[in-house]
Amino acid sequence: MRAIWLKQFGDPSVLVPGAAPDPVPGAGEVLVAVEYANTTFVETRFRATGAGPFRAELPMVPGNGVGGTVTALGEGAPAGLLGRRVVASLSGRGGYAELAVAAASAVHPVPDGLALDEAVALLADGRTAVLQLRAARPAAGERVLVEAAAGGVGTLLVQLAVAAGARVVAAAGGERKLALARSLGAQEAVDYREPGWADRVGPVDVVFDGVGGEIGRAAFGLLRPGGRMDSFGLAAGEWAAIPAEAAAGRGVELVAGERTPEALRSATAHALAEGAAGRLRPVIGQRFALAEAAAAHTAIESRATVGKTLLEVRR
Repeated sequence: MRAIWLKQFGDPSVLVPGAAPDPVPGAGEVLVAVEYANTTFVETRFRATGAGPFRAELPMVPGNGVGGTVTALGEGAPAGLLGRRVVASLSGRGGYAELAVAAASAVHPVPDGLALDEAVALLADGRTAVLQLRAARPAAGERVLVEAAAGGVGTLLVQLAVAAGARVVAAAGGERKLALARSLGAQEAVDYREPGWADRVGPVDVVFDGVGGEIGRAAFGLLRPGGRMDSFGLAAGEWAAIPAEAAAGRGVELVAGERTPEALRSATAHALAEGAAGRLRPVIGQRFALAEAAAAHTAIESRATVGKTLLEVRR
């Protein structure tokens, strides 16, 4: 099969197309004929340094999320999955390929009415957005600041917070990204690349911090007493790292999405169902062929992308 190999950590050029043996599903696993592979900022960090939530020995085929059709079952895998359109998480290994093996427990059937590429776009980012929303609990009438509002998670958080009745302030870099956030329902928008951007926002009740660093720390300073901040990303290269005592001193709460297997599965299923119902629209801003995985990583790291970046594996 065709695949992308990672044989050393480094810049995007270390992602090299090549042949790989066809994988075989083991007990409790399924084989997926992959049509779309997810790409995320976390994957670019892993490729560059080996850091992050994934643990794998080189050489390897990277890739954490896929969408396709189940073509074979390992012993004990549910028979009802055979032939189904599914999305699946792979623990960071094997996704950038024409075939991938996934644990049956990590597979989600794609609901009728939801396109497969949209389901892949909702797999990791939709799950994350739902978990963050559940943790921060934005209420009707509250002002909610969404950082990186034109990114994969940010575009979904804007929609979810608007649906909850909140007034959304979108923070992003550049007018193109701000216009996208407005089109998704954000009532206010601010370019956080401009000096003094936080002064133009004013007090907020909730911060969804997908950037970290100085931007995340500036956003923390905008919270009213009783506010909530959820830091889930580090696009700036570092976490906001707000001390718990600083939050307590200001009467605000630092929250985090629940990460138990049950919570992750529930959040993924909810995001897929909302997508199928037309209430949650993933923005797929960039598509690359499988052989162009290095270009996809370059685009993500350049901060030129909007929404989700997908690999079209069959192209």
